[in-house]
Amino acid sequence: MAEGDPEQRTSGGWRDRLAYWRVLRKAQKARVTTGFVSQPEPRTIGLYARGKQLVVGNFISGAAVLESPGVAIWDVPFPDWGQRAEVHGFVWLDDLAAFGDARAQERAQGWTFDWIARFGRGKGPGWQAELIGRRMIRWINHAPMLLEGADAGRQAALLGSLSMQLHFLAQRWQMAAPGLARIEALTGIIVAALVLQGMSGHVEAAVKALAVELEAEIDMGGGIPSRNPEELLDIFMQLTWGAQALAEAGRTAAPAHFVAMERVAPVLRALRHADGGLARFHGGGRGAEGRLDAALANAGIKATPVSGMAMGFARLTGGRTTVVLDAASPPSGGMAHASTNAFEMTSGRRPVVVSCGSGVAFGAEWRQAGRATGSHSTLAIEGFSSSRLGPGGDGAFVERAEVTTLRMLPGENGAGVHLVQNGWAATHGLSHVRDLMLTQDGRHLTGIDRIAALTTTEKRRFEKVLVASRLQGVRFAVRFHIHPDVDTRLDPGGASVSLALKSGETWLLRHDGTAKLTLEPSIYLEKTKVRPRESLQIVLSGHAQDFDTQLGWTLAKAQDTPLAIRDLEREDSASQI
Repeated sequence: MAEGDPEQRTSGGWRDRLAYWRVLRKAQKARVTTGFVSQPEPRTIGLYARGKQLVVGNFISGAAVLESPGVAIWDVPFPDWGQRAEVHGFVWLDDLAAFGDARAQERAQGWTFDWIARFGRGKGPGWQAELIGRRMIRWINHAPMLLEGADAGRQAALLGSLSMQLHFLAQRWQMAAPGLARIEALTGIIVAALVLQGMSGHVEAAVKALAVELEAEIDMGGGIPSRNPEELLDIFMQLTWGAQALAEAGRTAAPAHFVAMERVAPVLRALRHADGGLARFHGGGRGAEGRLDAALANAGIKATPVSGMAMGFARLTGGRTTVVLDAASPPSGGMAHASTNAFEMTSGRRPVVVSCGSGVAFGAEWRQAGRATGSHSTLAIEGFSSSRLGPGGDGAFVERAEVTTLRMLPGENGAGVHLVQNGWAATHGLSHVRDLMLTQDGRHLTGIDRIAALTTTEKRRFEKVLVASRLQGVRFAVRFHIHPDVDTRLDPGGASVSLALKSGETWLLRHDGTAKLTLEPSIYLEKTKVRPRESLQIVLSGHAQDFDTQLGWTLAKAQDTPLAIRDLEREDSASQI
């Protein structure tokens, strides 16, 4: 059996494989569309630099570039099976369209019609439900590029393949995992059925099924189980695409569809930093430049206040500064990070304090490292994350930190948050207490971090740990991972660190002297980059030898930093791939 055959991907044994082939044969014999009812504006945006790389035969795989000129994208030896399947979703069409020259169009047409010839009858890994929905949307978005100059045979091949995929997906969308994958599959059905002649009969069932899925997956507060901000944005974009496609066809989405959009929009606004990027937690990235703003604008949902709590995150704002803090237990899925009590801070258009990010794009070792507490800007006990993996070292956490106290602290001169999580209560008898306060003008962030035994049981456990350490105590560190674009320097006296932003702002981190301050190497993980970026982290380290160990710190703009800075220059992230 060849890798990627449908038999390998189904999970219900021979009965499910038989059902797969029955639906596939039925789809092959079903009605074929004769053309497009309309041609919607492309709503998916790619990266110019990635398109340029594809044109010359360079394929990005994690931290490496595979040089395979003249090789079809399906034949590139990607080391990761997931990436080999991912290319069948045709997201790379967005990148070729962004590059946009004749060579890009040649690649787009050649690889698309090669896919139809090789895999269009149900072969290969591209017949997963979410990949079909993703692929159909891209083919429809970029139909002018794919069909320009194409002969009648190629036009018929594209329309025939779209028809077959739509008929098949209308019967098999339930095979997608609940959540984003299933929403993507159903959105693909809606978009394709609306724009392909003679296919509108699939619309009503997909609209109803999508409404049921949204009621199940999006909670009353607009959050999702994964607590991944970028995944929430992906879902929101699918919903806006579906709603727009229905409106353009003179139809309307289900009430649950609009309710979901209205719930999600303010959450995304709450998780957006001052520079427009999303907070990077639980496997999510910042989102492509302008993507979030475009989605919110297209949705047409009235802005609502964004301070306070959203999807388990606390948001503090002041002046041009935003702070987003993970204020809940990690989700149960295998992409969750041990980031409880960690924060990120952005000043204007410049990220300052960050997390290392998701290492999924760079392989299993980076993925596991990115999930550790030490890869986030918070306190960690040496050798122990606040939430811990099982013996296999991957998958879901078997021990998860619980937030035992959470209070938002409004004030006349600013706002703050008080948070207690018990991630080390079972192992060391210790909890982490964090207080953050941001002034109203956004120029001064104050932090107090305590590592404390709070109950009688915890105090007894800590005493045993203390005795076992020969009274040396428990080593801990408060880390501040700094964005690689920040010029970070330890001041000569060793009592503070200066952070110079490209905007011209300077921030200073000082502490109360109860810990040792050092500047150490760090890493910044972005899936849009070829390799991890080197960075620095500020570390305040010490030993907990009492029931309550406390250290204080401040992160404040230097006094000579102007109140208002025109920071309009932005680096093109695509050019740095």
